Amino acid sequence: MTTKKSLPVKCEECAKSISARIHGACHFCRDLEFHESILCDLNRFVQDEAGFECHAFQPILKLVAPSKIHIPGKSDGLSTDSKKKAFLNLLSSDKIKYEKALALQQLSRDPDGVYVRLKYHIAWSVVRRIPVFNPPNHFVDLAKDVFCGCSEKVGGFVYLLSLAPDHLHLYVDSDGELSIEEMVQRMKRISNNALMEKFPLLSENLGGNTEIWDDAYFVETVG
Repeated sequence: MTTKKSLPVKCEECAKSISARIHGACHFCRDLEFHESILCDLNRFVQDEAGFECHAFQPILKLVAPSKIHIPGKSDGLSTDSKKKAFLNLLSSDKIKYEKALALQQLSRDPDGVYVRLKYHIAWSVVRRIPVFNPPNHFVDLAKDVFCGCSEKVGGFVYLLSLAPDHLHLYVDSDGELSIEEMVQRMKRISNNALMEKFPLLSENLGGNTEIWDDAYFVETVG
């Protein structure tokens, strides 16, 4: 875990480093109260302090009295059990069931012969948290198809839960044959190439870089 003393100067001056915040442009983060500090940690993990960049930087405002960040309609945080229940409710939705059935059909698999044992929530960011997917709805249809097409490559089922300007969330069912690292690297490589081919102007927003995704990622089991 990154300590306060080791934070880059930019993080020391960022409001997101001193309070629990939810990403304002990601409905999935809001629904599950996925704290933006996780994305901050991923960004810091892959960069040196010298030359550190973060396009999600938000300067600290000097206030006369201390204030508390609050999101209307949300509690101060979900318990582990509540979060798991909310996630399971999401995964049992008719939409995801339909998408999974369609993916199995497209892959010419026999559903009775597919034994899914591991279920993951995976998230990762765009390099330096550059908001290249803006607006997200311009890219989301292709991204959903691309990640669903990764299903066979990871021995299971991949579903794009949310695409935000600077990060994404995935749901992955796996048969356990591949490690998390192998699955993530395959999905990143396939999706990077497909998105770059369809949207070559992404490279300009990435400063000429042809790699969209950060090296770090977040993963948790959800079943």
